[in-house]
Amino acid sequence: MISIARAHLVSETIVREACVLHRLPTTLPTYWLGWNRLRAKMGHKFHALFDAVNQAMVQTPRSSSLVENLNSRLRNYFTLRRHFGDSYLSLLQFFLNHRRFMRSRRAERNGKSPRELMTGQGHPHWLTLLGLGPLQPQRA
Repeated sequence: MISIARAHLVSETIVREACVLHRLPTTLPTYWLGWNRLRAKMGHKFHALFDAVNQAMVQTPRSSSLVENLNSRLRNYFTLRRHFGDSYLSLLQFFLNHRRFMRSRRAERNGKSPRELMTGQGHPHWLTLLGLGPLQPQRA
């Protein structure tokens, strides 16, 4: 929001108004009243700002879906223990950041961990990183 305001030389309040406007259905009269009010304030800058806000809103994932995804992933680990402290949460964070994805909708994520995707650098298996020694191949 701040970057959009700086790029278009407007206040953050105006950008916030455009964001709120994007949440409204275009079928409501409230949308068009707000649209006209914002357009009158902005003048010739309105369409460029509105497009920039629209692009930012499309690229920003809905936070509720992110939270629900995180909760669904963590719920399995929380049922294993009745009480947990910082050490358990730290170990869980480490595990989830270093565990490689077995499958993904995006081919570039397959076989990579979140850490590898964020840093672009590979790492050994997460058990090896914990100092438990290199993994041994399974014997038949």
